[in-house]
Amino acid sequence: MPTRQAETTWQGGKDGSGDFETESGRIEGTFRFPTRFEDEEGTNPEELIGAAHSGCFSMQLTAFLEEEGYTADSLHTSADVHLEQADGGGFEIPRIELTLDAQVPDIDRDTFDELANRAKENCPVSKALAGPEITLDATLES
Repeated sequence: MPTRQAETTWQGGKDGSGDFETESGRIEGTFRFPTRFEDEEGTNPEELIGAAHSGCFSMQLTAFLEEEGYTADSLHTSADVHLEQADGGGFEIPRIELTLDAQVPDIDRDTFDELANRAKENCPVSKALAGPEITLDATLES
């Protein structure tokens, strides 16, 4: 399996910025303290974690669905990554809330719930982020 790589070069102190890019060159941008801790427009590490987690979960659920003979018409997953002040100083990500709206023909609710929860537990990004609580609110649309 391949190893994926991303990098950031930070310049300056808290008033500085960090330019990041991925190995593929498809994702690049700038981090700044105001884009992370305030409402300034721009990206931040938590947003990228959310993108990675929602994508990984959707791909894992797709694989589990197909193993059971189902093909989703659509899976729309959002990931709310909570950055909060930690007790004793610093910051932490105590939870990530995955929200799934799915259209999967001919699947019953129990099977859908079991596969969605199994995907939440088994996608590689969920495993990598096992420290924060990860919840799932999954809706099966008819």
